[in-house]
Amino acid sequence: MRQLLIKLQIFAAIKTVVNYIIVGQGLAGSCLALAFEKEGKKVLVFDEPAKNRSSAIAAGLFNPIAGKGLAKTWMADTLFPFAQTFYQQAEAKLRARFFYPMPIYRPFISIEEQNEWMAKSEDNSLRPLIEKIHTSSAFGNLVQDGLGGILVRHAGYVDTLTFMGAVRTSLISTGSYLPRPFDYAKIKIETNKVYYEEVEAEGIIFCEGVGVKQNPFFSWVYINPLKGETLTVRLPHQLNQIFNRGIYLVPTAKPYTYIVGATYKPNDDTHHVTPEGKEELEEKLQALMNIPYVIEQQQWGFRPTVPDRRLTVGQHPVHKNLYLFNGMGTKGVTLAPYFAHVFAHWLEGAGKLPDEINIKRFKSLYSKF
Repeated sequence: MRQLLIKLQIFAAIKTVVNYIIVGQGLAGSCLALAFEKEGKKVLVFDEPAKNRSSAIAAGLFNPIAGKGLAKTWMADTLFPFAQTFYQQAEAKLRARFFYPMPIYRPFISIEEQNEWMAKSEDNSLRPLIEKIHTSSAFGNLVQDGLGGILVRHAGYVDTLTFMGAVRTSLISTGSYLPRPFDYAKIKIETNKVYYEEVEAEGIIFCEGVGVKQNPFFSWVYINPLKGETLTVRLPHQLNQIFNRGIYLVPTAKPYTYIVGATYKPNDDTHHVTPEGKEELEEKLQALMNIPYVIEQQQWGFRPTVPDRRLTVGQHPVHKNLYLFNGMGTKGVTLAPYFAHVFAHWLEGAGKLPDEINIKRFKSLYSKF
């Protein structure tokens, strides 16, 4: 009888019914909200914009050739075409500009590297990604490239702030956005439903980035905060390409203004910018550029990273209507669109979650429940 009364009290209080509650409207939560909308699903997003520090300071760079070995990035043939279509459709729907295809130029630092890339350019898997290999200076008036460099196509950047802002505006217009903290203690879990205050949903999806460490349901997952600092600089010239050598120099929505970054400080848990971060970025910027700059701002944030460099997505081992969509790391602009689509389909019973991203791959943790 007591359980029946509790259920009746819950039902009496319900005012809103949605398919899913999304906690966090950073890059991951924004892409997921659009994926669900495309599937005809109704969502309610809880968010604290000031806490989206990783997405907010991100340069939004996407580069199909990256990493220490300068190889094609993981799943590039699938992720990059999907991301291009996703962002172009999102721009049309949201009536905002935030997707900027733009070549990336990486100067060579040795004859050996130049020769290595001349050989790599014959690789059939890499050839479509290479615009041109320069064996002598191509942008010497802007950067230090006495040995030439490689110009990469199918690259560019997403203005993440504009993108998230446009998604937020759209969510607000449909009554699907609440700018307030999410209280885990207010979750009431039933077999096939979950309740939060006056909302009933099929499930709750947490897209909190490093905030997951405060989440009592998923604090055990392998998501680690990786601190990064960036500089916003003003240049005397507007650039038509992104420069990337030790650091990246990526345009912003403001003319002549660029983001320089980023540092990688896995053991730094400070919540502020540092003189050391500024010094490192300036040193690398001066080694790259041949033109003067003025520093306008220094920023910091924590990226949600996973030891195997794959995102972490899936279902709680006990509470089957609680889910995680997290761990985008430094490649969120290409990972989030495609895997939001995969995740949304999986929740509706279509397809499966790839083993490489499924939270179940962490068997030593998952099996403890």
